[in-house]
Amino acid sequence: MTLPSENTRAVYSGTGRRKASVARVRLIPGSGKLVINGLPGESYLQFSPNYIRISYGPLRTLGLSQEYDVLVNTQGGGLTGQADAIRLGVARALCSMNPDHRIALKAEGHLTRDSRVKERKKYGLRKARKAPQFSKR
Repeated sequence: MTLPSENTRAVYSGTGRRKASVARVRLIPGSGKLVINGLPGESYLQFSPNYIRISYGPLRTLGLSQEYDVLVNTQGGGLTGQADAIRLGVARALCSMNPDHRIALKAEGHLTRDSRVKERKKYGLRKARKAPQFSKR
């Protein structure tokens, strides 16, 4: 007979995306720590209260912010996109944990994938829509 080890704890995972950012999120029963790419979450998010609030949003909505550790691997984009990707990944992980969480998370907008991405540059233009200055003569 084998005893339950650390590896048999329930682990819930979810993937979040925003702009060019991708975040793979794992929720593990714990004390509410946030670890992003091996660094403490507050340090990685440059101690910005806004980014930290966004990342913990789904857990706060359900009142579970002190019950699960959040382990994140994220890449691409900037801190805003990564924070929003973490929020979506955490929300999806919570839905995989208990489908009843979906109603509260959806009402708060945590399960909505923000589909806005940078528009491609077109030929003959300087940026996606900025045209060169027009000269009549």
